[in-house]
Amino acid sequence: MRPTAKFSISFGLVTIPVAAYNATDTSASVSFVRIHTADGGRVRNQPVCSLEGVEVSPDEIGRGYRPHDADVVVPLSDEDLDALPLPTAKTLTILAFVAGGDIDPLQMGKGYYLATDSPAAAKPYVLLREAMERHERVGLGKIALHGRETLAMIRPMGDALVMQVLLWPHQIRPMDGVLPEREAEVHPNEVAAAETLMDSFGELSEEDLHDHYREALEELVSAKLAHREPEFDTGEEQPSGGQVMDLMAALQDSVRAAKRSRGEDEGDEGRATAKRPAKKAAAKTSTAAGTKTGAKSGAKSGTKTASGAATKSAAKKSTAAQSATKKTATKTTAKKKTASRGSRRAG
Repeated sequence: MRPTAKFSISFGLVTIPVAAYNATDTSASVSFVRIHTADGGRVRNQPVCSLEGVEVSPDEIGRGYRPHDADVVVPLSDEDLDALPLPTAKTLTILAFVAGGDIDPLQMGKGYYLATDSPAAAKPYVLLREAMERHERVGLGKIALHGRETLAMIRPMGDALVMQVLLWPHQIRPMDGVLPEREAEVHPNEVAAAETLMDSFGELSEEDLHDHYREALEELVSAKLAHREPEFDTGEEQPSGGQVMDLMAALQDSVRAAKRSRGEDEGDEGRATAKRPAKKAAAKTSTAAGTKTGAKSGAKSGTKTASGAATKSAAKKSTAAQSATKKTATKTTAKKKTASRGSRRAG
């Protein structure tokens, strides 16, 4: 690879000469060319002068700048740009060390591998890499690349240092009109079901990180060139999207589908679910039996108590009757004795 830029990293009083190499390859992505649909001819972007209406050769093309408050373009030469007081043109000065999580992912831009550009840069290069890795920090600074100053982040990656170009904060658009007008209410059980679904996804596989679209496109092109029907590997049928009416049911179905896709057995979960109602039924039976037994015991106890009460009541009535009989007999005897005495006195 050829370096795209050479500059130095300024780390306090330490200077590290580095060379930047593109870390990404956009040529491997799918790209199309524009054609004339009538005859298939290529439609090209040709540089044409807006004043003369003629095509301009590359060596006649320069740079110009149009101010925001004026409808005029000011020509700028390479000498003009080189004369700018821009210290970041050849040096990336680290301004601060922050936690990597503090960087907004929306600001992440193109990445570059940084290599040492001289033998003397090897030791400070390793020193900076080891210090950031142990301290769990990334470096933030500014650098001018391709005639523009930009923010940049330096971070360790394995045995190397990587530079990530960052957008300026004012280049991130506000979220006006993005958020829903009315906040939806989410219940805790729905969040728990969503977390269960997240856990069921598992790890990424090599197949997941494969560009299937590019393969399908190449097969389509090959089939057209060979005047045959394309043969696509459709794989598993993807579930069709639609309006979710029951969120909990959709989450639970998704968990079961994820387990089936990994070949996991759902029998254990079903058996565990079946055991729980069985235990509840047994508990209900035991409770009902206990209730019936208690009812029978209570009935027997109530019968004995009523029987005892009736016996005692009868005994009391018998005793009262005997006492009344004795009292009546005593009175009758006393009357007879009184009458006998009266007869004797009269005679």
